[in-house]
Amino acid sequence: MDVSGTCDPAFAAVRAAFEANLAERGEHGAALCVMHDGRVVVDLVGGIADGDPDRPWTHDTLVNAFSVGKAMVATLTARLAGDGVLDLDAPVAEVWPEFSTAGKQHVTTRHLLSHQAGLPAVRRRLPPGTMLDHDAMAAALAAQEPWWEPGTAHGYHTNTFGFLVGEVLARVAGRSTGTLLRELIAEPLGADVHLGLPASEHHRVADFGWPGDAPPEEEPTDLDGKALDEMALMRHNTYWNPSGLSGAGVLNTAAWRAAELPSTNLHASARGIARVFAALAAGGEIDGVRIVGADALRAATTEQVYGDDVVLERPTRFGLGFQLTQPERPMGPNPGAFGHYGAAGSLGCADPEAGLALGYVTDRIGARWQNPRNRALLDALHAAR
Repeated sequence: MDVSGTCDPAFAAVRAAFEANLAERGEHGAALCVMHDGRVVVDLVGGIADGDPDRPWTHDTLVNAFSVGKAMVATLTARLAGDGVLDLDAPVAEVWPEFSTAGKQHVTTRHLLSHQAGLPAVRRRLPPGTMLDHDAMAAALAAQEPWWEPGTAHGYHTNTFGFLVGEVLARVAGRSTGTLLRELIAEPLGADVHLGLPASEHHRVADFGWPGDAPPEEEPTDLDGKALDEMALMRHNTYWNPSGLSGAGVLNTAAWRAAELPSTNLHASARGIARVFAALAAGGEIDGVRIVGADALRAATTEQVYGDDVVLERPTRFGLGFQLTQPERPMGPNPGAFGHYGAAGSLGCADPEAGLALGYVTDRIGARWQNPRNRALLDALHAAR
């Protein structure tokens, strides 16, 4: 598949890794943008969109980047905390009174951001399509009893993170997460990143190749026909209550693209993601545009939890909404690297020590934990340094 774009000769190995992803690692359509000290050094696109050989991937192609959106939410939260609009250690119920039920009166925004709140899933079965209704999801989570005592463990709030933190942001700032992203980050930076994509932009989106169907819209059972135990039900519902929660069966629809699901449906270009992370790599500011205060960003990228994740059942490491580099899943050789992976293998990350920022998007799902495509790009990038 053809690759086009620009690449500084010093980063030729990165281009080679990108080309190998298309030729050898099952890549179908993708884009990669790398910035070094605020300058674009790699800006590549390759393959095709929608499986259509007459539609080559371009720099303006958007695609669902899944949980890379959590980094956008983390940046917004740090911005509002740094501006004094949000107290991360105050009970969530102070700004969201309905949240105080079912033993959650002491849960803080810090707990939400670091995946310690015990709310990765809703227990009661939700009607099909509920994930497209922010208010309905927020109400269900406000009524939910934590699956573990908040603050005593962490578990990846795969899909609920955006509804939870997004509701807090809406309560303190009076605007939705998508509006805040547009007003405070995307438009000031000129970054092509969106939560809640306008219909006028849907023509730019490449369909995502989701593998398989969503499970039935019913309470799951094990192979013996017995109800799952509590933790197994929690892990199932984290992804599949309702069944379209993670996007299966709906993510290429106009309704999915227009909705705001901050954990799951960021639509972005590689250039857009790299532009945001270039600002973060430089302490929150680029080209005279500051999107977050340096102190607030430093706090957001400080380790909050590291170790066994009760949802993913493997080690994870989080700051305040950002994934932090870890030996089991490195974002580079330097300890201060941070960012967020998306389910398909997409990635946005920054390495402030190296002055590097990366945005990578793809339209085919790959290994979700140690993805050979994004790992090849990261390895080549840091070897070039």
